[in-house]
Amino acid sequence: MAASSCRKSTCGSPAERALLRRRRWAVHTFLPATTLLFLCGIVTTGRGVKPLPHLHFALILLFETATLGIFCSLDTLLFFFFWELTLLPLYFLIGLWGLGAHGRMAATRYFLVMLVGGVPLLFAFIALAANAGWAFDLPTLLAQEPAHNLQLLVFVLFLIGFGVKVPVVPLHTWMPSLALGGPAAVTALMVGLKLGAYGLLRFAIPLAPTVAQELHWLLAGLGTVGILYGAVAALAQSNLRNVVAYASVSHVGMVLLALASFSVASVQGAVLLLLSFSISTGGLFLLLGILQRRVGSTDLSALGGVRQRMPRLAAAFLVFGLTGLGLPGTSGFPAEFLIIVSTLQTHSGAALAALFGMVVGAGAFLGPYRAAFFGPIRHPAVAEAEDLLPREYAVAGLFLLLTLCFGLYPMPWLELMRTAAENWVLRLPAVIGA
Repeated sequence: MAASSCRKSTCGSPAERALLRRRRWAVHTFLPATTLLFLCGIVTTGRGVKPLPHLHFALILLFETATLGIFCSLDTLLFFFFWELTLLPLYFLIGLWGLGAHGRMAATRYFLVMLVGGVPLLFAFIALAANAGWAFDLPTLLAQEPAHNLQLLVFVLFLIGFGVKVPVVPLHTWMPSLALGGPAAVTALMVGLKLGAYGLLRFAIPLAPTVAQELHWLLAGLGTVGILYGAVAALAQSNLRNVVAYASVSHVGMVLLALASFSVASVQGAVLLLLSFSISTGGLFLLLGILQRRVGSTDLSALGGVRQRMPRLAAAFLVFGLTGLGLPGTSGFPAEFLIIVSTLQTHSGAALAALFGMVVGAGAFLGPYRAAFFGPIRHPAVAEAEDLLPREYAVAGLFLLLTLCFGLYPMPWLELMRTAAENWVLRLPAVIGA
């Protein structure tokens, strides 16, 4: 979201300073979630990293630095620097500590796709800077009103560049290979953070507001396609990693649908849903990493009866999965409720299609969950598996507490984001359907 800076000389009253602090907290809601997700990823990984554990954790910290830089940057060149900096540690993390040949292939594909996807972002930032007298800081760019043709060019470039990272269908091809071949903790970080959706929210729409509103049908269409495609594709998967990956593609389609509504409630729902992703999807991949280390596989053919040996892991996995489905009482429910209600007022057909996709997504999760965790134990590795260790149980318990806290008491978090959401909506020329 667009952050508006204010000096003490112009914002001297206590009420104005309080409002500014509140706005900054709304903008940086992602920072605590990012730090927590990285910390929990390191804790669950523990000392089981081989080879070169020191290099592994150094690269994790470099990745965290770049990610926090992305969320904090108010200069577009600095943002682009941190955006590209994430590629370096991720390439080695996936390639060296991934699952054999699948990991090396996933690392190469991800690196090349993201490298190409960064080119449109660079062109968009340069075009905006040239129009603003070669100013690259975000507040200056937001103060400008680019011509319609320039807005169209910039918005399309942003949609491609950020859409690769979202990922938007059909730019999602790197996601299944990464989920299948990458280290579980690294995959949890990449899938849980949703940097591409953040880029659309903070840069694409605020910097090209007129064209973004004119192309609301494109955002709504991409979101609807993502919801349906991800849910249907998840039905056809035989590995829990791919089930969660395609479910993530479906869930992020809800965020695109929210952004296409251009209302305060939909923006609040989108941000809350992104935070919920960090908890639920990140937690699912962390649990899958634990299951991989215990059993040696996350393929459905190698599982069955896991609940008998690992009841805590099975319970946590179920709650995180139901959070993604929007179960009442979890963090996914208020977020998806706000999005659906807002979308019904602007894109009723897309909202109904999204509801259908959510039903399909429920079947796509519950079916594989039943096959993997219930029934008789069919493999010796499952029979000898150990349940969550104390540190792993603490991480799962913390994530469960957060998802229940966001789900049962959403109003404090929604009020925290209200000011920033209202300012984000005010940049738009009109409200759809008004």
